[in-house]
Amino acid sequence: MPEVVFSVDQARSMRDQAHPGHNRWHPDIPAAATVRPGSEFRVECQEWTDGQIGNNDSANDVRDVDLSPCHMLSGPIAVEGAEPGDLLVVDILDIGPVPQETGPKPGQGWGYTGIFAKQNGGGFLTDYYPDAYKAIWDFHGQQATSRHIPGVRFTGITHPGLFGTAPSPELLARWNRREQALIDTDPGRVPPLALPPLPEGVLAGTLSGDALAKVGREGARTVPPRENGGNHDIKNFTRGARVFYPVNVDGALLSGGDLHFSQGDGEITFCGAIEMGGFIDFHVDLIKGGMEKYGVTTNPIFMPGNVEPRYSEFVSFIGISVDHGSDTNLYNDATVAYRNACLNAIEYLKKFGYSGEQAYLLLGAAPIEGRVSGVVDIPNACCSLYLPTEIFDFDIRPTADGPRRADRGSCAVSS
Repeated sequence: MPEVVFSVDQARSMRDQAHPGHNRWHPDIPAAATVRPGSEFRVECQEWTDGQIGNNDSANDVRDVDLSPCHMLSGPIAVEGAEPGDLLVVDILDIGPVPQETGPKPGQGWGYTGIFAKQNGGGFLTDYYPDAYKAIWDFHGQQATSRHIPGVRFTGITHPGLFGTAPSPELLARWNRREQALIDTDPGRVPPLALPPLPEGVLAGTLSGDALAKVGREGARTVPPRENGGNHDIKNFTRGARVFYPVNVDGALLSGGDLHFSQGDGEITFCGAIEMGGFIDFHVDLIKGGMEKYGVTTNPIFMPGNVEPRYSEFVSFIGISVDHGSDTNLYNDATVAYRNACLNAIEYLKKFGYSGEQAYLLLGAAPIEGRVSGVVDIPNACCSLYLPTEIFDFDIRPTADGPRRADRGSCAVSS
């Protein structure tokens, strides 16, 4: 096993670890460990909400989750010799739930998918599903099943939802300026257009006092992806993947967490993956001056891993950029098109006995494929969603006999 350079006791909050992690992006957060280029090492991770979600049949914990301390990240890990302008080469060697443990924390033999309430996080379909719901998934080696979505079993594509390097002070200031400008266009929107810095709940490793307060005032929230990497939620960041992160500060300061047992493209419920704590093994190296050499001026580039589950048959759903409620065209809007593809898939699955909420949760958690299929045929963008037929224990293909409707139980609901 590689050396563990950041350890997590799952029984304790991230704040109470031997070396606390952090939940904001800021260049002043000190390194928790230092490694050399060419090193292989392990980082242990807490589940992203720091254990606020339980293995139970109520979604009240999802409804009431405190998002101010999220995401809880492990790190930062400094890399010797890394300088601004370099590319940090990160190989994902292995990743998984908490090894050889069962217990009350996500990753200890189980994980969860949540539909977040519109008033507290929301999701891709929040106007259609504004309340909180949850599904618990049990892990069976590489496969997952749920008592809340019966009739389904699939192989997960385990990956980190969030990893990235620290921003420079200048880059951090740019993020805060442009995101606040977006918020100012509709400051009362629910859910909000973006999340500005928030002193409440801030954690910055070993920092305290005035230094911690500065991170609270300036530190960027970890919810979106940005130029440093961040919360990409790309399911193909799995074993065998290689990621090339821009380096913005000395040492690069690599951090991350938000591990997923599985996820569909888009992570559409906001907490749409199967969330868990666990571990991730890395190999790191440097390409000196790599940003200039390869024209990396904004975001990371990556080479996907080759161990994702291989499903060979799909029922696919198409969406176009039309608001079907008002019969209004939206010009080449791929977001609207993919939303319609998701809604079409949900309506289809309801014919087999699933509730809309169960179908929504499933599309977030299972390894579905989302595609931008066309953005040039004006006025309609076209997106498609590929749902593997093999994950069901009954036939979902359209036939002359019609859908096989059955009692599919219920997901966890909020009171």
